[in-house]
Amino acid sequence: MTELTLPSPGVPDPERRTWLLAATGAGGAAAVATAIPFGSTFAPSERAKAMGAAVEVDIADIPPGGMKTVEWRGKPVWVLRRTPEMIAALRKNLDALADPASAKDQQPDYARNDTRSIRQDVFVAVGICTHLGCSPSAVPAGSGNPSVPADWAGGFLCPCHGSSFDGAGRVFRNKPAPTNLEIPPHRFIGATRLLIGDDAA
Repeated sequence: MTELTLPSPGVPDPERRTWLLAATGAGGAAAVATAIPFGSTFAPSERAKAMGAAVEVDIADIPPGGMKTVEWRGKPVWVLRRTPEMIAALRKNLDALADPASAKDQQPDYARNDTRSIRQDVFVAVGICTHLGCSPSAVPAGSGNPSVPADWAGGFLCPCHGSSFDGAGRVFRNKPAPTNLEIPPHRFIGATRLLIGDDAA
């Protein structure tokens, strides 16, 4: 029978040490190689970063009474240049509106006024109905649209269930939409330039 001899406790075994170092190094490299791609899946994609980013809008090319639609966070955002007549119409028929003073929180504090805007002539709103998420259409005064009253002063009409909003995005009474249109955070960064999605000065 062969006798088994163990190495002396004070003498290191060079083969064993080499094997342990190699195994530890290979295991560590495999862990790092696995962790890097796995960890990168938690970082937001370029598309996600772009969707949350603020959008700069040049309003110089919007004529009075005209509107431009831009995309912010995957939502349509309207930028409307109101005429003096459109602004004056916002102060009429207030009793027909569900929330004329914008008491419900659908806008930043700086847009909690009768025009729901920073500047009276520029209206910015998310173009999604607060009922079920359809996109309303702009219906100007005197359009002859049979879906709005004859004395319609201009505003927005949702084609899905008939919710109507005035030129400040305030919903009319007895309509399916529960609240006014949402006003996104925004600010002016020049006389004719808006930054939508950022209101930090």
